[in-house]
Amino acid sequence: MAVCRIIGTKVSTAGRTTGQSSAIPACRRRIEERIAKARTLIGRLICFRLGNNRPRILRTDRMAFAGTNVSLSQPDITQKLTERIDDLKQRITAWGKRIRRYTERSIWFNQNRLFQSDQKRLYESLERPMVSGTGPAPNQADTVAIWHGLWSEPVNHSGGPCTEVVASQCASIAPMDPVIITPDDVAEAIRRAPNWKSPGLDGLHHYWLKGFVMCHTVLARKFQEALNQKSPPSLFTNGITHLVPKDPGTTDPSKYRPITCLPMIYRTLTSILSIMSDH
Repeated sequence: MAVCRIIGTKVSTAGRTTGQSSAIPACRRRIEERIAKARTLIGRLICFRLGNNRPRILRTDRMAFAGTNVSLSQPDITQKLTERIDDLKQRITAWGKRIRRYTERSIWFNQNRLFQSDQKRLYESLERPMVSGTGPAPNQADTVAIWHGLWSEPVNHSGGPCTEVVASQCASIAPMDPVIITPDDVAEAIRRAPNWKSPGLDGLHHYWLKGFVMCHTVLARKFQEALNQKSPPSLFTNGITHLVPKDPGTTDPSKYRPITCLPMIYRTLTSILSIMSDH
């Protein structure tokens, strides 16, 4: 979408899925459909047992006893209805337990995978429940005032004796060799990056940088210019900040945790420098 927006191409969104349907696994959807049909059938059977003989009710009841040699006109039909209703209720209970087992297993699987990739995030999720952002939002003016005071006001750092000690210790360190960024360095950093991490103001995902290999030479040249000038462009350090509530239902702007998504171009540059420092 970011590429189409830049080149001015219109993209039709008609018929596109939102991804909500794929959030629930197919096996769970099938079980939930069975439960819904069974509950509907129980309601029809109860209506017939209470004396409702409408054609739709009779048609559904005949389907409920299909293949059982049970006729709706036989004398003990009331007992057969009760047995069939109890059987459907037991099936619903079994299906519900199957869904609960699947949900528990999914939670354990995701926690084990998160433990291997990000233990800090796992422990935070175990210590406190996930906070939903569907409650009332804080006042916009108060939010801007608080974060403007933290991020935009200049800070005067006092230089104590410790700074002189650090400066004397670093005086003997030899300066590093000049960094030369090549298109191969850009390609390697992009190859390691995830495809669909949240983008910044550029709206660009790494997926597109991996596909448009002709851009790697241009990116390498721009990265080299930024290093030579010792000052990156302002686009590199401007991002989108999302405020996540620390407590449920809070409207205090100071009770929100800021998460800033920087542009993918800047993340690619820092990844290149990180790979170089490791070697």
